[in-house]
Amino acid sequence: MTLPRDEALKALIPHVRDDDIVVAVYQTCFDWLVLNPRPLNYVSVGAMGQASSHGLGLALANPDRRVIVLDGDGSLLMNLGSLVTIANAGVTNLYHFLAANGVYEVNGAHPLPGAGRADFSSMASTAGYRGAHRYADLDQFTQALPQILDAAGPQFVMMEIHGGETYPRDYDYIHSSAARQSFRDALNRR
Repeated sequence: MTLPRDEALKALIPHVRDDDIVVAVYQTCFDWLVLNPRPLNYVSVGAMGQASSHGLGLALANPDRRVIVLDGDGSLLMNLGSLVTIANAGVTNLYHFLAANGVYEVNGAHPLPGAGRADFSSMASTAGYRGAHRYADLDQFTQALPQILDAAGPQFVMMEIHGGETYPRDYDYIHSSAARQSFRDALNRR
């Protein structure tokens, strides 16, 4: 059993506060932008592997806001060291969600090395995250969200997913200066 990615994201939406920063990458980013367009969506596409590091920087710079990272397993695989760095940075406001489907989805669905064997939630736990969770059932995931997001971070959630409904890949927007300016303006509004 796996979670449909879009349904998992829909379950998360009611728990995202107006002042939360959401860092999303690749197909999860495209889906998130359609499902929950908002000014504090930080689009880090083009920096494969860097969502967790960008999220950490934003969490350190904004300790009064929650930072929710919507990462992919292919992306995180390229930057596994960030798990240790995040766990040891002392941030309590970072919530790292990993959409794990075993492929580099937007790059042709090429299989990941270690797909099906690598347990990212165990890696996060061993690295020192305060909480590490793994879900393949939508109901269990949905029920756990309030407790996870109320706990001190860093928290890690591995979502074993399949695509679900596919949303348009708006490359023009994610690579635009307008996307960055919208985020910058929202971040500096306070």
